[in-house]
Amino acid sequence: MAATRDNPRTPAPLTVQKLTPVLVVDAIEPCLSFWVDRLGFAKIVEVPEGNALGFVILVKDGIEVMYQSRESVEHDVGDVVARSARSSTGLFIEVSDIDAIARATDGLEIVVPRRRTSYGMDEIGVREPGGSLVLFAQPAQSR
Repeated sequence: MAATRDNPRTPAPLTVQKLTPVLVVDAIEPCLSFWVDRLGFAKIVEVPEGNALGFVILVKDGIEVMYQSRESVEHDVGDVVARSARSSTGLFIEVSDIDAIARATDGLEIVVPRRRTSYGMDEIGVREPGGSLVLFAQPAQSR
């Protein structure tokens, strides 16, 4: 975006290298089996907060998801979570095998039943234990 008389701001000269969601939850422990046991993510960082987990980083195939407990956020940056509106965060994850995802998520709350979209994706959406929507998608033509 170039500067104009109507918009004197120009974007900073930088390269965006990564975007990682940080999901803030009451408790991290109930969320781990969804990512680790069902989807095969690895927990590479674990930070305690009292007698529980305060922060974790989960990774798989170049994808990274972070969780932080509300208590940990409050100790870290004050009551920013309490002052924020309830999150309506959803994650969109493109995968190579939607059938494997359907098997891995069997028994979870399905919030978007398996469907083929007008934009060419085969999708299924679940609610992970922390409350966020996770929508998995595979390009329909690759099936």
